[in-house]
Amino acid sequence: MQFVIVGTGGQGILFASKALGHIAMEKGRSVVGSEVHGMAQRGGSVVSHFKVGEYLSPLVKVGEADVLLAFDQNEAVRNLHYLRDGGTLVVNLYDPKAFQNDRLQSSLDRRKIEVHPIEGYSILKEHMGGRFLFLNVLILGAMCGAGVGGVSVDEMNQAISDLAPPRFVEENLKVLKLGHEAAR
Repeated sequence: MQFVIVGTGGQGILFASKALGHIAMEKGRSVVGSEVHGMAQRGGSVVSHFKVGEYLSPLVKVGEADVLLAFDQNEAVRNLHYLRDGGTLVVNLYDPKAFQNDRLQSSLDRRKIEVHPIEGYSILKEHMGGRFLFLNVLILGAMCGAGVGGVSVDEMNQAISDLAPPRFVEENLKVLKLGHEAAR
């Protein structure tokens, strides 16, 4: 299974990669990965390549990712070329109209890409008082809820419990459930 996780600096892309890696290693699977940080400290692009299985190179080739997790809709479009035909996109939409242009929809349809849009900022504003630092866990929950990536919500619950700072575990688990429910 090959993942590309994209967003901007501060959105928790590296924590998401770490959680997926933790789950894979708990299952006894091999994991390789690589991150490109760009101008992450200034809100620039962050891209994480992540593979579970018997791979030598940590980088996902163009057109070979099974799953693209996008914490930012612009980064989703910018990195869509990594996704294989028939792959799955889980994307945080903050401006759904901007994501619904004919050219983009035609490309998604032609490539038979399964899209799971989540209005993450709206969900977090309503349920978490606008604490957007939980966006990564919301998207991971949506991935589990959509049945994508071979990861169950119980496995993700355990990974978050193991990896998140203790004072944030309860809130992270609440957000994971919100994401899971939003994608179902």
